[in-house]
Amino acid sequence: MGILVRGSLLGLLVFTTACAGALPPVPPTASSAPASLAAAGFDFGRDTFAFRNEIRARHPDTPDLYANYCFVLARAMRQFFLFARFDPSQPKLDPAEYVERIRLVVSEAPWHGARPPDDRVVIPGYASLREFSAGQEEAVKRGLGGRFWTLVHPTNWRVTLPVTSGHQETVASEIVADLDQGRLVQLLVTNWPTPELNHTVVAFAYRWTDTALELTVWDPNDPTKPGLITFERPARQFVATRVYDTRPGAIRVFRMYYSWLL
Repeated sequence: MGILVRGSLLGLLVFTTACAGALPPVPPTASSAPASLAAAGFDFGRDTFAFRNEIRARHPDTPDLYANYCFVLARAMRQFFLFARFDPSQPKLDPAEYVERIRLVVSEAPWHGARPPDDRVVIPGYASLREFSAGQEEAVKRGLGGRFWTLVHPTNWRVTLPVTSGHQETVASEIVADLDQGRLVQLLVTNWPTPELNHTVVAFAYRWTDTALELTVWDPNDPTKPGLITFERPARQFVATRVYDTRPGAIRVFRMYYSWLL
C-alpha cells in the first residue's frame, strides 16, 4: 500500500479507539490581563449541539450508538457558526427539508470566511443550534452525514509522531491569533500511544495566567459544559486539564481544517 493509504488506515485504527514560530504574546501581568477573550459572537449555550458524541468503548453492547462522530460534530459546529442563520419567526419545516438545509451548511469548507447574514443558509423555526439540535436531533444527525472520511483524513497520522516543544509553542501562538480574529479553532488532541485520547475539540476562548495559556473548548463528547486545555509556558507543552473522560496530563495538539489540506 502507498504511504497515504497506510497512514489513513493507521489513523482509522487510532481514532476509533477513543473518539472517541513565535511565542504567544505575553500578557502585561496576570492581574491586568483580561479574564477571558472569546471568539467574537460565539455563545456556548447557543452555538453548540445539544446531543453528544458517544464513546463506543464505554457502550460496547449498545446498538445504533452515535459514536465516533467527534470530527463530524466539531467541524459542523464551526460550519453552522460561519454559514447558517436561525430564524425562529419563520414556520418550522418537516425533517426532510431540514436535512437538506443542514447538508447545504456542511457542504461549505470550514476554512472559508463567514458568510454575511443575508447570504447564510436559513434554519427556520428555531433560535439557535442548541435549540435546533435538541428539537430535531434525528434530522440533524442525518444531515451531518457519515464519519468515514473524517476518520481516514490524511493528516490523522500526525498523532503517531513526536513533536517538538517549539512546534507546540507555534500551535499555541496560532490558536491565539485565530481567536483574536474571531475564528473558532478545531484541535486534534492526543496522548497516543495511550489509547485514551485521540479526539477533537473546538477552542473558543483563551485566558492568560502567570505561567500558562488556558484554552476553553467545546467537547463533542460533553455538550453540558466547557472543557479546558492548558499550554504550560515554561515546559512548552499542552495539558488536558479538563477533557471529558481523560486523565489530566501532557498531550499533543494540532490545528485541524484550517486549509484544504490541513
